[in-house]
Amino acid sequence: MPNVSIPRVVVSGLRGGGGKTILSLSLIAALQKKGLKIAPFKKGPDYIDAGWLARASGVPCYNLDLFMMTPDQACQSFIDHTANSRIAVIEGNRGLYDGMDHKGTYSTAELAKLLKTPVVIIIDCTKTTNTIAALVLGCQTMDPDVPIAGVVLNRVATGRQESVIRKAVQEKCSVPVLGAIPRLKNDPFPERHMGLTPYQEHQGIEASIAAVGEIGAQYLDVDGILRVAEGAETLEEALSGQPLAISHGQRITGRGLRIGVIRDSAFQFYYQENFEELEKRGATIVEVSPLREDALPDIDALYIGGGFPETHAIALAGNVSFRESLHRAIEGGLPVYAECGGLMYLGKKLILEGKTYPMVGALPITFGLQKKPLAHGYTVVEVENENPFFEQKRVFKGHEFHYSKVLEVEEQGISMAFHVRRGQGIVDNKDGICYKNVLASYTHLHATGAPEWADGLVRCAEKYKKGVKGPRGQGVE
Repeated sequence: MPNVSIPRVVVSGLRGGGGKTILSLSLIAALQKKGLKIAPFKKGPDYIDAGWLARASGVPCYNLDLFMMTPDQACQSFIDHTANSRIAVIEGNRGLYDGMDHKGTYSTAELAKLLKTPVVIIIDCTKTTNTIAALVLGCQTMDPDVPIAGVVLNRVATGRQESVIRKAVQEKCSVPVLGAIPRLKNDPFPERHMGLTPYQEHQGIEASIAAVGEIGAQYLDVDGILRVAEGAETLEEALSGQPLAISHGQRITGRGLRIGVIRDSAFQFYYQENFEELEKRGATIVEVSPLREDALPDIDALYIGGGFPETHAIALAGNVSFRESLHRAIEGGLPVYAECGGLMYLGKKLILEGKTYPMVGALPITFGLQKKPLAHGYTVVEVENENPFFEQKRVFKGHEFHYSKVLEVEEQGISMAFHVRRGQGIVDNKDGICYKNVLASYTHLHATGAPEWADGLVRCAEKYKKGVKGPRGQGVE
């Protein structure tokens, strides 16, 4: 039976960019030095922070999101992925109470309450002393059911400032100060676009991990945080007072299938759960890279996630043999599911700073790039038209975040699978462009909340392997 009383802690803050990731990574490094096996999690639809957490811990990081998942699904995922671990570290997103609306719906606070997990808040102390206590008190009184268990001070300038804040917080808020991180001369994690630079593109990964390890050793009360984590309640009756059902895997339906995944520094935005759901159905994941290889291997379907193809445009355009190999496979009926960066790669061309870079050319779309995000947030899409992967009328919750823009799209010979109820999509509240057995969208889906995604990909791969192709332009039936 999975361990439902595992020590655990939520790392939160008052805003985005306040130091949550550095604290989470520092804590993970410090706990590893104690010989503890850690289960890292990231709250929200985030690939980059999750990638760093996985890199630092040496094990996969899983995402928990109450918009894309039901409470039961989130709890079950947490239980399943902590079964063999000694402690769980959950990094929140944005501020503790920041959600979709003024009520903080789907916030880190709501996740902490659901998982009955104590919260440690990291607070930027720039040019502030006693007011830090007021901020902590505000978080405590905003929702007394949120288990705020400690505070870590960040960007502390002097010993006197630290002393004043410590006394104020401990006396007025009755929670311990569990660390004080000074202003760092060198930021080990530079930011780009929507947050940290992905570790796959970061120079000096090991040096950065070592740096946060030193931060944890010098400035955190690791034993104090561990005591907080060990004080977490049992999860056995977290929902409606009823014991949680424990999953035992899913029926294997795709044994022997080979599903390719384009995965490298250009395409790196994947949820670990998506891979695992494919594997639960019997598929074997085959990693592919248009940055390193000349052609597609022997596969039964292809999954292309998001990333930053624009930073690799020269290399992607230059690998003509791979692009032609993929194009031929698509024309031959290979099922392909692509998201965001994958959508861009399947298009005709990418225009950056006046220069044109040819892409695969399977989809009649030309993309450009903006300096500001065109879309950034949760999405809700309804399956409106026939497509290779999903039944019509099905509604999915996902997310999108991209700086790319559709400059031109030719509608002849294609269709759009999704009507966008919330979000931007590709064009005119439509997303999920379909051609033959390809479906490519700006919307990212998480397989925990949308298990139909894995079912659809496996089903298409099975039919392709058996040689059952759909009519031209319609995909498999």
